[in-house]
Amino acid sequence: MSVNIPARRRPRRASNALTIAMGLMLLYALLPLVWLFMSSTKDSASLTSGFGLWFGHGFHLFDNIGDVLSYDDGIYLRWFGNTLLYAVVGAGGAAFLSTAAGYGLAKYRFRGRTALSAVVLGAIAIPGTALAVPTYLLFSKVGIVDTPWAVLLPSLVSPFGVYLMRVYAAEAVPDSMLEAARIDGSGEVRTFFTISLRLLAPGFVTVLLFALVATWNNYFLPLIVLSNPKWFPLTVGLNQWNSLATGAAGSGATTTNFYPLVITGSLLAIVPLVVAFLFLQRFWQSGLAAGSVKE
Repeated sequence: MSVNIPARRRPRRASNALTIAMGLMLLYALLPLVWLFMSSTKDSASLTSGFGLWFGHGFHLFDNIGDVLSYDDGIYLRWFGNTLLYAVVGAGGAAFLSTAAGYGLAKYRFRGRTALSAVVLGAIAIPGTALAVPTYLLFSKVGIVDTPWAVLLPSLVSPFGVYLMRVYAAEAVPDSMLEAARIDGSGEVRTFFTISLRLLAPGFVTVLLFALVATWNNYFLPLIVLSNPKWFPLTVGLNQWNSLATGAAGSGATTTNFYPLVITGSLLAIVPLVVAFLFLQRFWQSGLAAGSVKE
């Protein structure tokens, strides 16, 4: 004789409250993007008049994009290429080094392992801005200030990524699988690249995205270590344009076209991050069930 037990239903009030809360969070996240897109379609006159969350007089998006790409002999494209170089090399290198370091801390026993883990945890608590000036002084001694290396080398270090990969590798890579690989004669390096790295792919992508966003939005360090505009990333270059726009407006100059340049350039700057998140989110989804089944 079977007894049918009715499924427990979630209270409707709680569901409605969560829906409203998520809607408010979504509105909070999308509202600046809507304003940025709407403002990018306006000319200088429409930016200072009318409602900010709606279109102005005419649709000037493509004209603004053309002005951004052609201003000062296409310096924006140079800044975009620099940012792409810093983000791809820096974030990719940081993700790989963090994965290898986290894997080593999680799966190997060696002298000083606990102390090294404590150092990694302590490094997470140190803000990057506090290290900018010491980094500049160190790089000035080495002679790499005002070069791409001054931005790339600090980007390769990610204590948070090491800690995250250590926690993830401890659960994602079974010790029994590593022992089986060793019995079959596989070396540690070969095991890492052929077996472990595939299991660590969701964690690797997570660290990659965190590092990508941090490097793409990096401002304070490039501002200190770079002085030649040809090596500026987008953050420093757009801030330079914004300073020119503020100065032109404060002096009463008639050429206030820097505001459309800054806004449209900011819109173009976030497109690669959105594309990266949309492309790499499937790796997150594939790793959601990792660790849900016990051996």
